[in-house]
Parts: sequence; C-alpha cells; structure tokens
Amino acid sequence: MRVLRAAALSLSAIVVVGAIAGGVYWAVSSSTSRPQLDPVGASGDGFPVTVVSGVQGQQSQNGDSVSGSNPTAEQPQAVPTPTATAAPQVSIDIYIDYLSPQAKEFQLANVQQLSTWVEQKSVNLTYFPVAMLTAKSNGTKYSVRAASAAACVATYAPDKFFSFNNELLRTQPDQDAAGPSDDQLATLATSAGVASTDVKPCILGENYLNWVKDATDRALAGIPGTKGVTLTSTPMILVNGTPYLGALGDPKEFQQFVLTVSSDAYYNTASPTPTPTASVTPAH
Repeated sequence: MRVLRAAALSLSAIVVVGAIAGGVYWAVSSSTSRPQLDPVGASGDGFPVTVVSGVQGQQSQNGDSVSGSNPTAEQPQAVPTPTATAAPQVSIDIYIDYLSPQAKEFQLANVQQLSTWVEQKSVNLTYFPVAMLTAKSNGTKYSVRAASAAACVATYAPDKFFSFNNELLRTQPDQDAAGPSDDQLATLATSAGVASTDVKPCILGENYLNWVKDATDRALAGIPGTKGVTLTSTPMILVNGTPYLGALGDPKEFQQFVLTVSSDAYYNTASPTPTPTASVTPAH
C-alpha cells in the first residue's frame, strides 16, 4: 500500500512539474512567437515627417496662435539652403521615448518652429521611437506600446504621424503610473485625425512591439552616420549627426544651433573646381 501511495505521489509531482514547465514554456513562447513585423515607410528605424498639419502648438498661416502655443512667440527663422531647388542641408533626427518628460519638454517647446521648417522644406525631420523606460509604467510596458502605436500610425496614416507623435507627448502620463491602455492609444490616434481603419487593430495587436525593441537595441549599439554616437537617454536630438546639448525647453537656443549647423553645411558645400585648360604651344 505504501508503495502504491508513494508511486501515486511521485506521479502527481511529475504532473505538477510538467504543468509548471508547460506554463513557463507557453509564457516564453507566447512572448517570442510574436511575428516580426517591420513598419512601412521607416527609414533607418525612423519616420520622416512631411506633413505637419493639425498639431497643437503651431501658428496658423495668418499668424494667430492655436491652442497650446505661445501667442507672443517669434516666427522661427528659415534654415538656409544653397539653392531654391536643392535638397535640405539640415537633417534633424530625434530619438524619442514617449514616457520621457524631457522629450515632452523639447517637443512642446519646439513644435512650432519644427513645423515651420518642415513646411518650408528647409529641414529633413525624422523621429525615431524607442523604448528605454519600459519598466517605468507600473508593469504595463507603456513606453514600448506607445512606440509600437506610433509605428502603426506611421505605417497606415503617415500624414498623421507628426500629429499623433505630438499628442502622445502632450498627453504623456506620469512615470510609474499605468499609462493609457492600447484601446486608449487607439482613441488618441482618432483624436489626432487618424481615419485609417487599419490603425486600431494594429495598435490593439501591438504589431510592432518586437520591432521597437530591436530598433532600441540598434540605437544603443550605435547611431548610423555619426562618429561613435550611441543612444544613452531620450530625447537625443541630432542635427546633421551632431548632438544638441543645449536647453531642451529653449526654442531660441535650439534654433541658433540649427542655424549654425545649417550655415556650416551651406558654406562647406563643395563648389566645382574649374578644370585647368591645357595651354597649347603654337607650332612654329
């Protein structure tokens, strides 16, 4: 009888261990079996901005400020380009974590002049959503979910990406709070003007979660086109590959930095060197 009881207990233990192991395997496999999807329109893990309409913090064309802007703000200076038809000489790359208060500070302070420069086609503006603060949202991984949602909008409604990007920062939750759910992120996309029916299921499905993680790892390893720059915090703002280290909330200081870099690019543009004409010695 004791032998049978011991055998039964051993069998139960094996079943329990097997169930636990199966549960662990399911949990791991369910997190790693998510298909790797890459967002359409991404350029080197970033999303170029070409449309800036519908963003709070801009000035209207008649000079009146819209909600969230400073009515006394000066109009930003245009960034010079070599010729009217030449490609912009200045690239502004912004690596951004949507849970970073500093990223919010920079965006809200500079949204007006960034919008103006894009409309004037004097800069190439690109945002790189990353997730460095995933552990700062009470277990909900808001940082990576918000970046995945931004990738959804960039893929299916690229003309609304700048607006949604701005809304994510303008309505940023506090760190160590749960932050908005995926359903709330989808609602925020709608309020930012997104009409595509593909965006909501993309956000709810967290389609680009793995892509965000991989893009963040790549940035931590090194920023392409720079001299050894790596992502250490957000926002990281690069102007022609040079990090901006000034005050994030001072648009005039950032404007001066961009103008300085653009002027350097302007004057360093190589001019064609005249090819010397070989002198011909007259025959005698």
